[in-house]
Amino acid sequence: MGSWNERFSQEAYVFGTEPAGFLKAHAAAIPKGASVLCVADGEGRNSVYLAELGYRVTAFDSAPAALEKARALARARGVEVAFHEAGIEGWDWSQRFDAVVGVFIQFVGPPEKARLLRRIGDAVADGGLVLLHGYHPRQRDEGYRSGGPGAVENLYTEAELRAVFAGFEVLEAREYDAELVEGEGHLGRSALVDFIARKR
Repeated sequence: MGSWNERFSQEAYVFGTEPAGFLKAHAAAIPKGASVLCVADGEGRNSVYLAELGYRVTAFDSAPAALEKARALARARGVEVAFHEAGIEGWDWSQRFDAVVGVFIQFVGPPEKARLLRRIGDAVADGGLVLLHGYHPRQRDEGYRSGGPGAVENLYTEAELRAVFAGFEVLEAREYDAELVEGEGHLGRSALVDFIARKR
């Protein structure tokens, strides 16, 4: 937690206060009024956006500094989010949600990554959605300097996500390059993966 908490301790929002473009483009896939879990949500830009859209949002992160800023953002936007201080190992994964959202949560490598993705799938209620957005390994191969972990094994491909969520109905899965402008943390040309699937 230490380094992330220090990073989030600065006054500015590291990744900005606007939601990820992926979420703005695909949030409508989540049924109105649904319960949503935002995994490792940092400073709250995505959970607060979903709450603004009328979803019942729960979010967790391990960094107290991030949560303080997330709560401030929610107050400023006039919405409620159930924020919790927890890491991925400390979160109660027995809870079920209509949708589980993971945006740039690529901070662990194998086998922890596989376990996290399985837990996300387990946390989705039957008929619910998983929405994942992150960097593709080409982020490192191409030498893009727009963000993401240095360890390429932390990143994932469309094929990898399809395999992990093999029992789900895939609604969206693509690999592409795009320009990110998300605070100082995600800025510039990026190799990305989008994945949305419904639990059968």
